[in-house]
Amino acid sequence: MGKDYIQGLFAKRLGGDAFGTDTTVYKFEKIKRAKIKAKKANPGKELFDFGVGEPDDMASQMVVEALKIECAKPENRGYADNGIVELKEAAVKYMDKVFGVSGIDPEKEVIHSIGSKPALAMLPDAFIDRGDITLMTVPGYPVLATHTEWHGGKVVNLPLLKKNGFLPDLSKIRKTQLAKAKLLYLNYPNNPTGASATPEFFKEVVALAKANDIIVIHDAAYGALSMDGKPLSFLSVPGAKDVGIEIHSFSKAYNMTGWRLAFLVGNAKVIKAFAHVKDNYDSGQFVAIQKAGVYALNHPEITEKTAAKYKKRLEMLVVALNSAGFKAEMPGGSFYLYVEAPISAKGGKVKFENAEQASEFLITEGLISTVPWDDCGAFLRFSATFEAKGQLDEVRVIEEVGKRLKELELSF
Repeated sequence: MGKDYIQGLFAKRLGGDAFGTDTTVYKFEKIKRAKIKAKKANPGKELFDFGVGEPDDMASQMVVEALKIECAKPENRGYADNGIVELKEAAVKYMDKVFGVSGIDPEKEVIHSIGSKPALAMLPDAFIDRGDITLMTVPGYPVLATHTEWHGGKVVNLPLLKKNGFLPDLSKIRKTQLAKAKLLYLNYPNNPTGASATPEFFKEVVALAKANDIIVIHDAAYGALSMDGKPLSFLSVPGAKDVGIEIHSFSKAYNMTGWRLAFLVGNAKVIKAFAHVKDNYDSGQFVAIQKAGVYALNHPEITEKTAAKYKKRLEMLVVALNSAGFKAEMPGGSFYLYVEAPISAKGGKVKFENAEQASEFLITEGLISTVPWDDCGAFLRFSATFEAKGQLDEVRVIEEVGKRLKELELSF
């Protein structure tokens, strides 16, 4: 057998010849293994999964019907390239109706993407050279950071702390970092914290961006899932369109997770650059899916109904968690509760060094799955997207979880 030369050919950005040899078990794999083990050890006992980060319902039946109709039309079978006009125009109307953002040019200031993730992955192609900096909030979604590093750029993490309302303290960014920064990533309502931004904060962001020549990438995947009033868009702040763009996903707002559809809206030059990069990656999302997306955008009441459902679940979950010793508060948006992890259980007999250990314990002993975050303190994320068959079952699940948590005798 000849020499296995392929191991020596992996790009350095992937780890070079060390690619695939890392034996570290990452947290989501640990969670998966712990759930399997807990189920085997407790046959017949229900495991409640509060770690799911996607809606638990199907897309609206009318959106599904729209797809059925459109996918049967021969004119929709071709390449979509950078998107259909109808979707761009629907996005403009949606931004005005839902967020009060007007004056968007559908031709130059809107473009679709095959989901938010590819958009975040492609944007560094347009702007990041070796040595450039991307400013990233943490904890959070790491895709933009990963691709920044793949281009030889550097990532400066901006911690989201409870004392700051889970908003980054922009005054802590060093001048030397601002001098090399090209991109600033924000995500509000935020995953995992559930925090919402404020108009005052967004104004501060615009001022920072203008003063330091930085492009703002606002990931608004949960933008329309507001729990505390009218949804807020970054683009609603004066001057925001001069410095950046916003990304809107159909996954969270319309339960269209696997459909892979999003749109970018904002600064015309950033949109043009993204379109150029995108042209070299894909040929656009299936036109029928885009047209179903048009139907969705024209019916924002679908999202309002979804938000109301998760708000009710979250309110019940807050009560259940607090009865077990947590200090849960209703989020500003999204469908997550982000709570400080316990430091011990069983009356202090079991100690936890971090949130990951606490999370594994909850799975093993309580058959309750969460997502741990140890980036900026020890926190657990409970998602309201757990499986339940109707409102009565929602109540049953949450009451049972509250009971199990109390039995674990958690300390904080």
